[in-house]
Amino acid sequence: MDYRKLKSGSDVRGVAAGENAMLTTDVAKTLGVAFVRYLADKTQKPVEQISIALGRDSRITGPALLGATAEGIVAAGANAVDYGMCTTPAMYMAILTEGFAPDGSIMLTASHHPWQLNGLKFFTTDGGLGFHELDAVLDIAQHLEKIESVSTGEIEKQPFLDTYQEHLKQLIINAIDPDVQKPLLGLHVVVDAGNGAGGFYAAMLESLGAWVEGSQFLEPDGYFPNHVPNPEDKVAMASISAAVKRSNADLGVIFDADCDRAAIVDHTGKEINRNRLIALISAILLDETPGATIVTDSVTSTGLTSFIREWGGEHYRYKRGYRNVIDEAIRLNEAGIDCPLAIETSGHAALRQNHFLDDGMYLVTILLIKAMQMKQQGETLSKLLDGLREPVESVEIRLPVMAEDFAAVAKRAIEYVMEYASQNEEEWHVAPDNREGVRISFDVDNELQSAWFLLRLSVHDPVMPLNAESDVPGGVKVVLGKLLEALVNEPEIDIAPLMAVL
Repeated sequence: MDYRKLKSGSDVRGVAAGENAMLTTDVAKTLGVAFVRYLADKTQKPVEQISIALGRDSRITGPALLGATAEGIVAAGANAVDYGMCTTPAMYMAILTEGFAPDGSIMLTASHHPWQLNGLKFFTTDGGLGFHELDAVLDIAQHLEKIESVSTGEIEKQPFLDTYQEHLKQLIINAIDPDVQKPLLGLHVVVDAGNGAGGFYAAMLESLGAWVEGSQFLEPDGYFPNHVPNPEDKVAMASISAAVKRSNADLGVIFDADCDRAAIVDHTGKEINRNRLIALISAILLDETPGATIVTDSVTSTGLTSFIREWGGEHYRYKRGYRNVIDEAIRLNEAGIDCPLAIETSGHAALRQNHFLDDGMYLVTILLIKAMQMKQQGETLSKLLDGLREPVESVEIRLPVMAEDFAAVAKRAIEYVMEYASQNEEEWHVAPDNREGVRISFDVDNELQSAWFLLRLSVHDPVMPLNAESDVPGGVKVVLGKLLEALVNEPEIDIAPLMAVL
């Protein structure tokens, strides 16, 4: 078993159901042992004093994998605490919560992916494991021989979700009116949990006075029978939009299976995700901290940059990957730059006020607080998006790299495109904040830098993701045609998907 094949960014992930399962109970048990040994080295505590909490989303493989991971923890001599159904953000909050405070925690989830997959997300007192820290855990697992129990550690069942829920409730009460126990009275919110772990959020809102009629798919179902639990999925977003319109609600909220990502829709059913979601939370935070820097991933639109600047902030594009974005925001703050938010277009959002934990439920809670405050003033939340210029066209393409050393080929192609741009700099404008791949903008229809493409390397797959957007009709084809000129002589890159859109 090559444990490195289970690595997906800073998480472990793999097929967990069926004959081709890679993430088996034996593998989960080994990873439990490996995490104990990693924590023992990190904390310098005796193994028998180490406790690790475990939670899971609603996937059908969750109970067995959680149990096996707990067995590995106990076999290594540490203590395991089973939180049962939980959310990914709650697994880190537990470490920070008095009365719980395990040394580490593990969430069994594959986020928005299909039911056959599952995975493990690891947390310590410093937050989620980064790329290199996960490498260390996988390396320990890779070199473990037959697991033999060294002592009789304990597996204890202890619920935590109620404590996490109370944390969110108090956030709402304190922000709106500490003297009122039902501060959301008069707000109609439709919740779509996608049959994942977040169905409790609707009951929590109702306990605070909100009307939640029209909420859907709140019951956990590990097969996700209604739609994929993904705030980027078109079917999922169409479903929550329709539910909001049917119910005449003020807004709707939707979570992925483990609730670290979210999106909303406004009272008209309009989707507020990706660039719109970033713009909305940026406006709220910049109203509180003028001049702050907002860190996003690399594929955000030029209209978003203008919007953030109009609100008095700075837009800082960085690499794709939620850990990349979060780590860069933390680094900027340590360097003295005021940075309250790290957010990906996928919906991963981490706020400084919440320990830079990417928590979709916390994000939505902040948005609902603002929605209630604006409703009391006769306004809607989406009014904050006035002035956001959105692209007329956008497309994402994946170009296969047909070489064993795909990273080297992709790097060479990016360097060649950069060189090509420098030779045609009157037309090709290299982005000044080019921190991943190559981002080039063009003047189309006499509109300055009105269209752009971003070509980058996928970290794990032999493909080059290509994003393009335009503020004018026909601009995407113009810029992709320009890129084709540069790539036509790259035999190891399959340009057929690019040609298909031209």
